[in-house]
Amino acid sequence: MKTSQILEQIGIPRHKLYYLEQKGYIAPGRIPMGDLEAREYSDLDVKKTALIWKYLKKGFKHKAAYRKAMEELDGKPARKSKR
Repeated sequence: MKTSQILEQIGIPRHKLYYLEQKGYIAPGRIPMGDLEAREYSDLDVKKTALIWKYLKKGFKHKAAYRKAMEELDGKPARKSKR
């Protein structure tokens, strides 16, 4: 999935999406486009992003949102955590 598609589908701001990448929470592939590169997000990246964004909107900090998203992806019960 391309950047514009993930932004539209999930509703996450572009700077937040890029921040998740910068922190290593997601790792989109790169597709050369002349002198530039386009990001290509895997299905797993899309799921992670959607879950992380869900928790960020609930007020969790990035690290806690990532942890809760990973627990949800792994099918583990979400435990209470500090925001």
